[in-house]
Amino acid sequence: MILLPLLAAILLQPPAPAQTQTEASAALLRAKDQALLDAIAPGDRKVWDAALAGDAIYVDESGAIMNRAEFLKELEPLPSGSSGTLQIIAYQAHISADLATVIHTDDEQENYHGQMLHAQYLMTETWRRESGEWKLYLVHAYAVLKDPPAIALPEKALQEYVGRYSGGSDLVFLVQWDGKQLVGGRPGRPLKPLRPEIKDVFFVPGEPRIRKMFQRDATGKITGFVERRESWDIVWRREAPGPSHADKTNRPADTSNQQVAGGAQ
Repeated sequence: MILLPLLAAILLQPPAPAQTQTEASAALLRAKDQALLDAIAPGDRKVWDAALAGDAIYVDESGAIMNRAEFLKELEPLPSGSSGTLQIIAYQAHISADLATVIHTDDEQENYHGQMLHAQYLMTETWRRESGEWKLYLVHAYAVLKDPPAIALPEKALQEYVGRYSGGSDLVFLVQWDGKQLVGGRPGRPLKPLRPEIKDVFFVPGEPRIRKMFQRDATGKITGFVERRESWDIVWRREAPGPSHADKTNRPADTSNQQVAGGAQ
C-alpha cells in the first residue's frame, strides 16, 4: 500500500526544469514562426527584420537564395485582388542549448480575384539564441507537390497509348490496358496507373514531379513519349504499335504482374 502514495507523488511532480525550458522555447519559436507567416500577406517587414539574424539566408520555394537585405526587399504586400492566410498545421522543434532546428508545414488559403487557391509549404529553419533572444539564421521554403486533377478519356483513346517503348538498348517501358485503366512501368516490376492530365500528358499518382508527354507524328500516330522530371527529360521511342482495341477485348486480359502500387518506375 505504500507504493501507491509514492507512485502518485511521482506522477504529480512538476516536469524537470530542462524539459520545461525546452517546451517553453518550442512554444515561443512556434509563436514567432506564426507571426512571421502572418506578416507575409501584408508585407510587414518589421516583424521579419526583428527576427532575422544579421547574416540570415532565405531560400524560397523556387530555389532563389537571398541574403537578409534581398529578402526584406522582396517582401511586399499581396497585389490588389489577392488576399490570403498561412497557418502552421504541423510543427517540430529540436532544441539543443542555444541552437534550434525547426520543421513546420504551413497551409495556405488564397483568394485570387475571387478564385480560391490552396497550397502547402514545408519550411526548415535554423534558429540561434543570442543574449537571450532567438534569431533566425536560415529558412528553406519548399512547396509541397500534389497530384494534378485527372481528366476522363474514352477507353478507345486510352488504347492508343498501349505499346512497348525503348529508352535505350537496355531500357524498356510498357504501357498496357489492364481491363479497367491504363498502367505502365518497367518489365518485371509492378505496373502503376497512368492518369491523363490533358490529352497526351499523363502522370502516376503519388509522383507529382514527373509527367509522361506522348508525341505524335504528322498523321497523329504515337511515336513515343518524353518522361519529364521538372526540366529534365528521358526520351522513349515506341518500338511497335500496341494491340488494337478489338484485339484486347477478344482475349482475356493478362493481369499478371500488373499491380497498381509499389515498386519504382
